[in-house]
Amino acid sequence: MKQIIDFIPLIIFFALYKMQDIYVATGALIAATAVQIVVTYFLYKKVEKMQLITFAMVTVFGGMTIFLQDENFIKWKVTIVYAIFAIGLAVSHAIGRSAIKGMLGKEISLPDPVWTKINTAWVAFFSFCAGLNIYVAYEMPLDVWVNFKVFGLLIVTLLFTVLTGIYIYKKMDKSEQPEQELDQKLNKDEQDHTS
Repeated sequence: MKQIIDFIPLIIFFALYKMQDIYVATGALIAATAVQIVVTYFLYKKVEKMQLITFAMVTVFGGMTIFLQDENFIKWKVTIVYAIFAIGLAVSHAIGRSAIKGMLGKEISLPDPVWTKINTAWVAFFSFCAGLNIYVAYEMPLDVWVNFKVFGLLIVTLLFTVLTGIYIYKKMDKSEQPEQELDQKLNKDEQDHTS
């Protein structure tokens, strides 16, 4: 449900861009993102920092796009958001408080070197997307950039998330195996004592 709510502002942006223009679509994106945050808070009683950062960037760069009638500002928003995420993950790791481990560490137990690799991979991914957005924004027509922003980045992010999940699953099995062997040994010892 949450993923659907997160995707609605992009669909609205895409539809209004196709029906009207980039400026109408950008105004709708700002409004839809604001509504998204309200709905998310109403349903889940919290809003993630990433959503708030995205909303702030959409509002600032979208507002500049509309006010100055310059589509370049909304194009830059994507790169700046991805750069903020990359820097945030890098800094959180550098100070010893990995954001990814903080988000997932309560549910998933992994060795610290695995968390480091996951964190580094996401820093590289966000950095790559930030650079790729600049390339598409300035080397391709506006229609191509809109399609890339709405669908291309979404597909690439979903794919990278799945790959991260597979990597975690493989590492989780290995890291939890000693615990499972210990549990089996303890259970066997208990059975030996009770028989």
